[in-house]
Amino acid sequence: MIKTDLFGIYREYIACLNQQDWPRLEQFIGDGVSYNGQRVGLQKYREMLERDFDAIPDLYFDIQLLICEPPYLASRLRFDCTPKGEIFGLPVNGKRVSFTENVFYELREGKIENVWSVIDKAAIEAQL
Repeated sequence: MIKTDLFGIYREYIACLNQQDWPRLEQFIGDGVSYNGQRVGLQKYREMLERDFDAIPDLYFDIQLLICEPPYLASRLRFDCTPKGEIFGLPVNGKRVSFTENVFYELREGKIENVWSVIDKAAIEAQL
């Protein structure tokens, strides 16, 4: 795949997440997707995202940086949101917080097969 294809797929994937269009998720995520080195599969990946949106009703994925070297994508996502309770083991409890996520993806045949994610938990801790 060429870079412009991967950029387009990724932007559509992020739009799918922001719209919580879960039936469409299978267009972007491979059946055997792995998350941080653990094979979770499409269904568990979807459940993880659904839990995130349940815990953070105003969750919105904002692409700050996007770099591509096929078949890999690297993205820095920004979040400015109000989690209902605890996230990442931190008692946020309705306080508005901002943080980032650095995430790397490997795509095969136009679908995300591997995701490696690091969330800036220290940024959240500093705001509490």
